[in-house]
Amino acid sequence: MERVDVAIVGGGPAGTAAAHAAAEHGADALVLEKGVPREDRERLGPDSTDAAGILDYWVDIMGIHPDEMPDGVVQNVLDRAEFRGPNAACNLRSTGIDSSYDEFGYTFHRARFDDFLRSRAEEAGATYRVDASVKGVLTEARDHPRHTIALANGEEIGADYLLLCDGPQRTITMGVLDDYLPDHRKASEVLSPPTANHIAYQEYRKFPEEIYEEVKDAIVFWWGLMPGHTAYPWIFPNQDRVCRVGLTMPIGMDIDEVADREKYDLLRPEDERIPQGATYIERLLEREYGDEYDLSDFPIVEDAGKNRGTETYPISSTRPIDSPVDAGIAVCGGAMGTTSAFHEGGDHLAVRTGAIAGRLAAEGKLGRYNHEWREAIGDEVLRNVSLAELVRDWGPDQWDKVFRVGEEMLTEGGASEMLSWSPRAGLTGAKLLGEYKLVKFRNRNRHVQLTADEYSY
Repeated sequence: MERVDVAIVGGGPAGTAAAHAAAEHGADALVLEKGVPREDRERLGPDSTDAAGILDYWVDIMGIHPDEMPDGVVQNVLDRAEFRGPNAACNLRSTGIDSSYDEFGYTFHRARFDDFLRSRAEEAGATYRVDASVKGVLTEARDHPRHTIALANGEEIGADYLLLCDGPQRTITMGVLDDYLPDHRKASEVLSPPTANHIAYQEYRKFPEEIYEEVKDAIVFWWGLMPGHTAYPWIFPNQDRVCRVGLTMPIGMDIDEVADREKYDLLRPEDERIPQGATYIERLLEREYGDEYDLSDFPIVEDAGKNRGTETYPISSTRPIDSPVDAGIAVCGGAMGTTSAFHEGGDHLAVRTGAIAGRLAAEGKLGRYNHEWREAIGDEVLRNVSLAELVRDWGPDQWDKVFRVGEEMLTEGGASEMLSWSPRAGLTGAKLLGEYKLVKFRNRNRHVQLTADEYSY
């Protein structure tokens, strides 16, 4: 049986960051990645599907500056985020949070980003094995190595530490965690993908030059056009007039349970079920640009993405979890529930949690992981959970109401939050800020949904 110090299940941002950190600190680190094909990657790699944008202060959370990345990873430098409602809009030009990165943010090519992280880990001395599908894990606390990882091809790998970085689907994570929870508390129920994830869909489309010039410096989000908690479409600009047009929404929505469905611009009276992602995107482009352009003016770029210019993928939309560190196990990235406020991904959090776990495993101090991830990203996770909770029941009218005072609410710097208040925001702004602060206060001790003291060994 092959033996390593640290075995890492999953080769995405969390897994490669963990491998890099573990190897840099002297451990024998092995990444096990099942490997998926993509139109824009020559070799098999991780499931590189994500909205793929980074804000300024996320650079510091991630711990990797874009200047460290090879050409082609960063696509466009951004100067704003545009938030559009059915009849109102506002722009965010500063997060208000101190950062070492001078720009508002950037978009990046996710597959090239993953390849960069893989090369970085391998250069540090880690091994990255593709076509290595993990079948299961057996842990014996008193054995050395503690963990035996069974691969689908019949191989077994022994490891002293196990880092679970298998993304929001949590294919291996759920089964492993169930072994450390009492019968009445199952990770497979708390973290079940149909209930704990959103579904996302995006297309790579070539934009007309005039429209591309309007959006190339911005990430654009629409709110109140489609039903569902934190359900929204977006445009993220890449290079060469290519934009990613996508959306995220809860899984398994029932259109008959949608209140005031006639207010959602992307629904039609004849819809018998929630539209598919491709239908939503066509309706969005027609709504925004149909007066001057046809859909044929926005052709799909078939040599990009996961499948002929399109991709569907899960995004964790749950609260984060602690790990059973006393068993030598840490859960990182999407598998632990890290995400950004509105579920468009959390690559910066995945990289940071993976790096923390990899370093601590190499140092033999994995017991500190739950404490250290809180110290590093606790404020960000609390902010994200609270913002998502704040908007849970908002409909189109509420989004318009908020965006009408949005320009006065979105901070221009010098704060620790993205929301601030000025007299020009009026009572609506004061009420919104008060509600957010109350939600955040209530969440301060309960934003982690599976805590360390719930595990038994």
